Amino acid sequence: MIRVLLVDDQPLVRSGFRALLDLEDDIEVVAEAGDGQAGLALAREHLPDIALVDIQMPVLDGIGTTRAIAADPALAGVHVVILTNYGMDEYVFEALRAGAAGFLVKDILPDDFLHAVRVAARGDALLAPSITRSLIDQYVAQPRHAGFAPGLEELTVREREAVALVAQGLSNDDIAARLVISPLTAKTHVNRAMAKLHVRDRAQLVVLAYESGLVTPRGR
Repeated sequence: MIRVLLVDDQPLVRSGFRALLDLEDDIEVVAEAGDGQAGLALAREHLPDIALVDIQMPVLDGIGTTRAIAADPALAGVHVVILTNYGMDEYVFEALRAGAAGFLVKDILPDDFLHAVRVAARGDALLAPSITRSLIDQYVAQPRHAGFAPGLEELTVREREAVALVAQGLSNDDIAARLVISPLTAKTHVNRAMAKLHVRDRAQLVVLAYESGLVTPRGR
């Protein structure tokens, strides 16, 4: 059973998402909150698999909520998915840097929404190749100094290759095909790289890959 926490200051939005989720046999909404501070308290109480968190809320916004969840070892199993009205904006990028597993636009189609919840529950990032390219083009590609990432020097050649391909938006199956290895081996390389770099998920791995200079955007 996938346990979901809804955090949004608009009751109508929460009720709409809840109505969809309640129809699914494998998904349970365990709690709702109207602001980030209350959402954080409920996350600690219920330990959901997924926290669907609005980006802009009173008391504590989505970025602050995400950062607090990511910083709490007791909430390591909680995957934060940011909800936004605006698609790719600066707040979404900051939320990914804070530890979000991905983001959803609120006008998403119902079937796509349910699929996304299940994807996030598996621990996979909600960053399709097109979204990853948009993220890179709009934000990561802006001039910035490459930073040092602890653990980067510990990566093997194969792990570096896998991280570079993740940063291009490739799935484990795509990485396996590109490197001529099995999907399981590709997943192992990615997971080991994540452990060495101390990132929660693939979304953070993408951000770190570009901000550390391990990968550079096309055209630079």
